[in-house]
Amino acid sequence: QVQLVESGGGLVQPGGSLRLSCAASGSIFSINSMGWYRQAPGKQRELVAVITSGGRTNYADSVKGRFTISRDNAKNTLYLQMNSLKPEDTAVYYCNAEIQTYYSRAYDYWGQGTQVTVSS
Repeated sequence: QVQLVESGGGLVQPGGSLRLSCAASGSIFSINSMGWYRQAPGKQRELVAVITSGGRTNYADSVKGRFTISRDNAKNTLYLQMNSLKPEDTAVYYCNAEIQTYYSRAYDYWGQGTQVTVSS
């Protein structure tokens, strides 16, 4: 069994910063790519940023230069540093990871989501 648990969301004023974390636990053999997605009310879930096991990153145009994705492979933890936050960044943020366990091939796993609200 694999679990992804996000933390770090909350309410922040425009221009502020937040750092999201996502800890993976369970019978993990390896973790391939990891990423952050978000879903605003009435909108489809969208990719925010992804990072490969080797550290290559890719960002949505809307967050380039403001958000930084990183991972600690020793801790099986993913991070998203969000700076210069805007009201349009308000959404539920989800962690995603492609994980191979000791008992099965690699599957996509999702966290439960953490709310980020940017408002004055």
